[in-house]
Amino acid sequence: MTKDSLAQRTLMVVDDEPSQQKLIGGFFAGLGFAIVTAGSAEAMLELLDEHTPDMILLDVRLPQMSGIDALPKIRERLPVVPVVLITAYADVRQAVAAVKSGADDYLAKPIDLEELKVAVFDALAIPSSKEVESDVQLPDLPTDFIVESRAMRRLIQTIAIVAPSNAPILIQGPSGSGKEGIAQLIHRWSPRADRPIVTTNCAGLSATLIESELFGHVKGAFTGASEDRKGLFRTATGGSLFLDEIGEMPMEMQPKLLRALETNLVTPVGSDRPIEVDTRLIAATNRNLADEIREGRFREDLYYRLNVVELVVPPLSERREDILPLAKFFANQFSKRQVRFSPQASQSMLTHSWTGNVRELRNAIQRACLLCQGDVILPEHLPVNISTISTADTVDVGRLSQVERATILATLEECEGNRTLTAKKLGISRRSLIYKLHDMEE
Repeated sequence: MTKDSLAQRTLMVVDDEPSQQKLIGGFFAGLGFAIVTAGSAEAMLELLDEHTPDMILLDVRLPQMSGIDALPKIRERLPVVPVVLITAYADVRQAVAAVKSGADDYLAKPIDLEELKVAVFDALAIPSSKEVESDVQLPDLPTDFIVESRAMRRLIQTIAIVAPSNAPILIQGPSGSGKEGIAQLIHRWSPRADRPIVTTNCAGLSATLIESELFGHVKGAFTGASEDRKGLFRTATGGSLFLDEIGEMPMEMQPKLLRALETNLVTPVGSDRPIEVDTRLIAATNRNLADEIREGRFREDLYYRLNVVELVVPPLSERREDILPLAKFFANQFSKRQVRFSPQASQSMLTHSWTGNVRELRNAIQRACLLCQGDVILPEHLPVNISTISTADTVDVGRLSQVERATILATLEECEGNRTLTAKKLGISRRSLIYKLHDMEE
């Protein structure tokens, strides 16, 4: 299936959120589809008098007529056109009602674009989504952004798709995995890049002053308020606001943040005059917010408002191809001379569990550079828990496959692409190396 043939297919995207229209429509436009958008069920029904789309992506929660109520009206006009319902509030009863009303599929927000692509390709009987590549052009990565693993390449491709929109983004991932770096990249690749990105850690904000920190205050609003303060939302207007550890935000503050996101208005403490802001929110957490909602520590409505787009940063243990390139980058930062890693040190790093992720790796390399007196970093220069390869590390089959892949890539780079020399250094035949490289490309 070529893009030219896909251009003959029209998708109608029905959502009252312009950012969601732009996100989904832009994604499928990049694949070659023609896109028609509507902001309500009523507007969609009017458009159906002029357009006969090949498929409709229909939000459930619309301003007046809901997506489920609109389904029978769609079926009266277009009995066989596939319809996928999308909602922020997944519910079994809604799913049953949707299917009974004629929906072909039912997906919950935050939308996984790859999952949605599969649903669209299946509904339109397109043989394989892998046969059509996206036209997403990756902007230049910052020099300190190391991406070698498949997991990180997929994440970067998604960022390139979502960065141009104004949709709120929730970044999830373990501590030390690089969530703030991802937020900086989103801002860098967005139309807001010439304006500031303001960052703060919710865990570091006082529960009594957090409203003032975010929304500002007027002089005299409370003891110590000796002058007006703009607050982070207003400081970041025109740009982006990154709220790290959003799961730490006090419950009493969460409805106020939700209102600011829904209305683009903030009211400084001590004032009764709302002020309009134009700020793109990026939030991050290492907590499982679904668990926090069940425990009553996080509002469900705020979660869905933040989670229009969800980006998951994998732990370093799931992207081992990045370990040695990151180690080399950090070594160049911390060492005043050119250093390299011994094979044993490389193997130790590749098999370590890295529970502290990229932050732990950075600290380990900083220590190694301080202790290394020559130009070769040895296992003894690394922290003891890293330099000792445990039995568990050597029997984990899934881990070893990643270690082997990372070792091959690192050795191939060291040998400047010379496969014969690479095979010799790895102690395998050149034919075996070629077979392994073919396997890695699949």
